[in-house]
Amino acid sequence: MSEDVSRRKMLSLLGFGAALGFTLSAAVEPLEAEAQTVAQAAPAATPATPPAAAPAQATGTHGMQRRSARRTSRHQRRHTRRTGQPAPAATAAPKQ
Repeated sequence: MSEDVSRRKMLSLLGFGAALGFTLSAAVEPLEAEAQTVAQAAPAATPATPPAAAPAQATGTHGMQRRSARRTSRHQRRHTRRTGQPAPAATAAPKQ
């Protein structure tokens, strides 16, 4: 089988492979989601166990905390630069 593969044939094979990959990934993904819901439902059956994710949701992730701190200091610097007075400590960042 010494047949040369043309660019056109190779491109069609590549497209077919990509379409097959997307189809298989879409077919497998719901199975993973079902597994996660079953795994999450099991700890909820024992009410004596406190949820492990509750403190992280209340305070945010480390990256969210860093971003919030940067935003707060940025607002304070702007206030100082514009008014010439330090910003009050309780100044809340404006919601966007």
